[in-house]
Amino acid sequence: MKLFFHWFIAALAIGIAAYVVPGVTVTPVSALIAAVVLGALNLFIRPILMILTLPITILTLGLFSLVIHAFLVLLASYLVPEFTVANFTAALLFALVLAVINWVFHLWSR
Repeated sequence: MKLFFHWFIAALAIGIAAYVVPGVTVTPVSALIAAVVLGALNLFIRPILMILTLPITILTLGLFSLVIHAFLVLLASYLVPEFTVANFTAALLFALVLAVINWVFHLWSR
């Protein structure tokens, strides 16, 4: 049950972030699918990218990890139909807004 709750919250956060960020469109069904895809990408691909880009992440004091998140959002938009991201700037802003929304939901769910 807890897994479905987190899945729903992630999809809701994706929907809110898509509403806030111009250049990102999502339907309710594709938000649910995008939540699964982003979760899988963060589980399998993100650790590899973090290790490969560790020197630049250290030089930028961790801000490059936001670029990695934006890249994963773009990758998810290519994999999920009806989840479109216009360009890299929209993906970067979407990743930032999504991180803030997830942080707020995490504080709320404690």
